[in-house]
Amino acid sequence: MTSTPGSAGPTAAATPPPSEAPSRVRRFTRAERWIHRTTAALMAVCLLSAACLYVPQLAQLVGRRYLVVTAHQWSGLLLPVPFLLGLAFRAFRADLRRLNRFGPHDRDWLWAALMRRKGRRPAAKFNAGQKSYAAWLAGAVLVLLGTGLLMWFTDLTPLAWRTAATFVHDWLALATAVVVAGHIGMALGSPEARRGLRTGTVDREWAKREHPLWKP
Repeated sequence: MTSTPGSAGPTAAATPPPSEAPSRVRRFTRAERWIHRTTAALMAVCLLSAACLYVPQLAQLVGRRYLVVTAHQWSGLLLPVPFLLGLAFRAFRADLRRLNRFGPHDRDWLWAALMRRKGRRPAAKFNAGQKSYAAWLAGAVLVLLGTGLLMWFTDLTPLAWRTAATFVHDWLALATAVVVAGHIGMALGSPEARRGLRTGTVDREWAKREHPLWKP
């Protein structure tokens, strides 16, 4: 029996065949992208102002130490704010749960990365390297914030506390700068990952190759 024009239902016309599936998939919402951008901007101000305070050559070049100190203090205080505001968004909370869960495939990914094995590495939406970086940054920001407050309120804390806080703050800040530089280096080597943070979508084939366990 042949069909007459218009006999197909509306669902038949709306459902594309598998060969016409969209080439890009949604990875991040607009809110998540702005949380990342704002956090990155605050971290950049915090680290650059710290460099201007501790490197004599930069201090002489920039000058205006009081302004640099103020920028460093307030960027550090505001650093957790984008994260806290992001908790109001369901997609952000869902990604936090993904970042906080390590499975057997994450151990395999880390082992393959340490051994520099080529080929596919098992990863869901976030790989083990991204999860490790997120955990490190969350802990480092809390410690830097706490020690920074001890250094700021000089009239409320004993000298021994401020001395210990200064030691921890300075060395952890240096370690954080190294880790953030490594994160930026990895991002520069993955244009599609950067595109995902910029536009919210990534290439479907890239997602299958780099995050084969992710079901978008």
